Amino acid sequence: MTTTAKRTTIYFDPDLHKALRLKSIAVSKSVSDLVNSAVRESLKNDSRKYRSILEVMWNPALEVKPKPER
Repeated sequence: MTTTAKRTTIYFDPDLHKALRLKSIAVSKSVSDLVNSAVRESLKNDSRKYRSILEVMWNPALEVKPKPER
């Protein structure tokens, strides 16, 4: 299965961006790889929500309803 990466714009605080670039150099990975790994790990930490997100991804016919405002 071939997957195509999606492009997006993320605005980082300058200090966070600098730290991310430095880590990228230190571990020989791209900033994109580091961000993807961090987001993936964050989603895995909340397995119930992650499963729900995957269900929607696998079944586009499912409707995503916004939370009602209180």
